[in-house]
Amino acid sequence: MTLQTIDAAITEEPHFAKRMFHMLLADKFALCAAIFLLFIIVLAIVGPSWLGDLATRQNLRGRNAAPFDWERGWVWWMGADALGRPLLARIVVATQNTIMVAAGAVVLSAVVGTVLGLIAGFSSQRVNQVIMRLADVIMSFPSLLIAVIVLYILGSSILNLMLVLSVTRIPVYLRTTRAEVLEIRERMFVQAAYVMGASSKRILFRHILPVVLPTLTTLATLDFAYVMLAESALSFLGIGIQPPEITWGLMISQGRQYLTNAWWLSFWPGLAIILTTMSLNLLSNWLRIALDPVQRWRLEMKGRKNG
Repeated sequence: MTLQTIDAAITEEPHFAKRMFHMLLADKFALCAAIFLLFIIVLAIVGPSWLGDLATRQNLRGRNAAPFDWERGWVWWMGADALGRPLLARIVVATQNTIMVAAGAVVLSAVVGTVLGLIAGFSSQRVNQVIMRLADVIMSFPSLLIAVIVLYILGSSILNLMLVLSVTRIPVYLRTTRAEVLEIRERMFVQAAYVMGASSKRILFRHILPVVLPTLTTLATLDFAYVMLAESALSFLGIGIQPPEITWGLMISQGRQYLTNAWWLSFWPGLAIILTTMSLNLLSNWLRIALDPVQRWRLEMKGRKNG
């Protein structure tokens, strides 16, 4: 094979983003999940400014209004809550707080856990033991129990909830990253970087971290769903986000006393949680295959056929 042939093959290799897009098109379930999650993100950004006034405006004459009443307008088609506020507007506004807490907790826990995992897997045995014992201490307590105790002491707020949920998820990323680093650091390209005189910092962040990132990306996608369910559970118990702030979990909690005669108060926010977590799980499964060099050929072949 000549040098010109190699250059031509490299030139014809599609861009990474284009390849990922074609692989996404090859998995219809993952495509639907990605579109739904994009829609949720847009709602989280524009929702409060779009329907914020309607979500807080009370109308006692329309309290617990039944859904699918098209005569009142499209914003009322999900019904109204116990204070006559349209559920559709409240769900749209609650999207921002729900996604903000989950995204913040996942990002914080992923960054801290990944850095600690890189250090634990690449440093001396003493440093490794100290970091792993710290992870064991955190994992020895049930995550929801820690959240209940801390939020009861410090008070319920978006920042406190985000910090508590992130701390409880740090060991997941720490242990995963450490296990990957212990295996990767024995590979030939890492040994070659040592021979070439690369520093430990460069080897960690330039050679090892890119190999670990696909696994962490898949894990973070799954963890996003878990954190969102944990936030909903805490709000349902009454120690999460407090009024006048609103989340999907808090809406479920406020509607539980009306389940016998106004089921829609808890049904619609519960359906939003189910669809979002299911979409995250589908997208995580697609990411696991798309980022795996051994298995991605299946999606690439389907993408070429569809293309």
